[in-house]
Amino acid sequence: MKARTYIGVPAMKLLTSREFNRDVSHAKREARSEPVLITDRGQPTHVLMSIADYRRLTGEGESILEVLAMPEAVELDGNDLSYGAWDHKEGLG
Repeated sequence: MKARTYIGVPAMKLLTSREFNRDVSHAKREARSEPVLITDRGQPTHVLMSIADYRRLTGEGESILEVLAMPEAVELDGNDLSYGAWDHKEGLG
């Protein structure tokens, strides 16, 4: 896979649909470092990116369930937590 430029799209890794189908694992490895543009008959049709890049792009954060399900330990800062559906303070005190 090499960096190729498509008109109107910044230089990024580009794969044809055929290349993508031949080696999906390679495309996923490449998408860990930067988005990969996938073309079909020379036209861009899809972008493969890591979930971290997607979350940054959409402004979506991790849910508490995703954090708790992580296999590695995660340090949570109580000051960063906002009141959510799982945080019921009514009737306390």
